[in-house]
Amino acid sequence: MRIGFDGKRAVRNMTGLGNYSRLVVESLAKRFPESEFDVFTPDMRENPRLETLLQLPNVKMRLPDTKGLFGKGALWRTFGISSQIRKEGIDLFHGLSNELPLNIKAAGIPSVVTIHDVIYRRLPDCYSLPDRIIYNFKYGISCRIADRIIAVSQRTKDDITEIYGIDPEKIDVVYQGCAEIFKHTATRNALAEARRKYRLPERYIVQVGTIERRKNLELTVRALSALPADVHLVAIGRDRGYLARVMDIARRNGTAQRIHVLDSVSFAELPAICQQAAAAAYPSFYEGFGIPVIEALESGIPAVAAKGSCLEEAGGEAAFYVDPHSPRQMAEALKAAIADGPATVSRIALGKRHASRFNNSDIPARLAEVYSRTIEGFRRQRPEP
Repeated sequence: MRIGFDGKRAVRNMTGLGNYSRLVVESLAKRFPESEFDVFTPDMRENPRLETLLQLPNVKMRLPDTKGLFGKGALWRTFGISSQIRKEGIDLFHGLSNELPLNIKAAGIPSVVTIHDVIYRRLPDCYSLPDRIIYNFKYGISCRIADRIIAVSQRTKDDITEIYGIDPEKIDVVYQGCAEIFKHTATRNALAEARRKYRLPERYIVQVGTIERRKNLELTVRALSALPADVHLVAIGRDRGYLARVMDIARRNGTAQRIHVLDSVSFAELPAICQQAAAAAYPSFYEGFGIPVIEALESGIPAVAAKGSCLEEAGGEAAFYVDPHSPRQMAEALKAAIADGPATVSRIALGKRHASRFNNSDIPARLAEVYSRTIEGFRRQRPEP
């Protein structure tokens, strides 16, 4: 069998959709060495995360082979790729990052699309008007023309059903776990090097995620003033114009000197930083899924997350949950999370057990089931002559 993938994010993105795309292709290629996996990408770029993928003998990177208007870039991904898929003899195409070629039906094969979230509909103020229009158009059409949809959480499945009117029977939930490096205790040298390199405070809460309004870093900052003075906040992520507001709040609350922003931490260094934290905060207003919550639980630290989206799925009974608009609730939850004692030890153990439900080793089998169901349904609709 030959499976084709939209590989733009796998090639270009270092985190998020890139991690998911690489995880899917790598895990399938290793689990099913007799199958072929073609990754269609508009270009190739230097990306250290691609190293494993490029070494797999049954994975082929496919660049545009067409010319003219639809021969490159976004237009190729949207329209030109379908003719190339057909010529290559692909059996099924999987759009890994919310979209399919709009003329995928012209390829004459079944298709699957993974939808990660519809935050642009739930929190429209966090997106520009052009982005909202484009996402809603492309992702909505992709949901309708796909033969099956993969949702990364039950929350996302419910959102797709409600917002786009998709039959829930057409949607499969396939959870993603966190990277294996979070499941192993960092070496003593790695822990010490992280503390030295990033000048980590003795006692801190960690919050991982892009520094933008949706991630709600300001809630943690507002709560920090109610915590013991020796507790600091380490925020890891790239600023998208929101940090100035956060630091203004911190200065007014007298906690600016207790906030440490790290914007160039490598993925390999994250476990060593997380494992030395007293707790993790992830009060995002809305998410399709909450990988940082699972990373915290696997790191053996308590997690505090926001109510109202998928984060309760990610954290289960192991995490603390707060109203994303309530600094008081956040402060109380963080105090409970960083407290020493048997209750914290029990919650950490519960977190480890809960996080084990999200096992990346299960993904190839679950995807193979979805692919098989998709192909069978496609054949029933278009019986062979």
